[in-house]
Amino acid sequence: MWVCRALSGARGRAQVLRALLRACGRRRSAAASFSASAEPSRVRALVYGDHGHPTNVVELKNLELAAVGGSDVHVKMLAAPINPSDINMIQGNYGLLPKLPAVGGNEGVGQVVAVGSSVTGLKPGDWVIPANAGLGDSVIQNASNSGVGQAVIQIAAALGLRTINVVRDRPELQKLTDRLKNLGAEHVITEEELRKPEMKNFFKDVPQPRLALNCVGGKSSTELLRHLAPGGTMVTYGGMAKQPVTAPVSLLIFKDLKLRGFWMSQWKKDHSLDQFKELIFTLCDLIRRGQLTAPACSEVPLQDYQHALETSMQPFVSSKQIFTM
Repeated sequence: MWVCRALSGARGRAQVLRALLRACGRRRSAAASFSASAEPSRVRALVYGDHGHPTNVVELKNLELAAVGGSDVHVKMLAAPINPSDINMIQGNYGLLPKLPAVGGNEGVGQVVAVGSSVTGLKPGDWVIPANAGLGDSVIQNASNSGVGQAVIQIAAALGLRTINVVRDRPELQKLTDRLKNLGAEHVITEEELRKPEMKNFFKDVPQPRLALNCVGGKSSTELLRHLAPGGTMVTYGGMAKQPVTAPVSLLIFKDLKLRGFWMSQWKKDHSLDQFKELIFTLCDLIRRGQLTAPACSEVPLQDYQHALETSMQPFVSSKQIFTM
């Protein structure tokens, strides 16, 4: 969440995810501790009152912070990324839209500053993450240069799965290919190569994948379907191309391919907080073992939000923009 200093949250959300980042082996310094007596009365936040282009509608504002009540928790945000879903929410074309005016951002890590008198599971100094938004087979994967895509490569490798990664042609393609292979990608090919007839020969030596992960949509998703093994599944979790997924009828009938969608926000609604907690601990365990690393990041002060928003919307940007508070 793109807010500096503190935000007021309900007891339930923060308490269930108490100190999850500690499981990743993160340690707090003594200088980073907080007490209720040091609680600020005003905060800075990136707020938008209308939907539109992020750099036109997002403003850095000073807001009054409500006093801590019985079940309230005040959290100082330490860092928060700019994700494609954050941009889409500001533009007004996402599946979950908060009531306006709204503070931008859905993810991040914060530190508890103060708690209400009825809160027993948290104390000042604890680190927390948001619980909800608005507050042996081969895997073929599209948009593998995204932060999520890089994570999928590493998680698949940790599970013993082989990955064929499809990227858009770009400057410094070899540098990108080397980086993805270092993460565990077995093959890296471009969308243009995927469309070539010669790809049939490629799959003579490489077993056809049974799973495709797609976050682009458009023509490239059609090509992913063409190369899936009979009975395979394509899971779409994003639409960066802002174009529909087109599935030829022949592939659905004669290859019995399946199309599915995945939305993390909906997954959280359909699963308990304990299951979400288990998911986070699983990822933390991979981090501790060195099997999952963060993507390249650029730390940006909150006041430089215009530049960070513009950069995050540029094509082929490999470094995720992270607001530091």
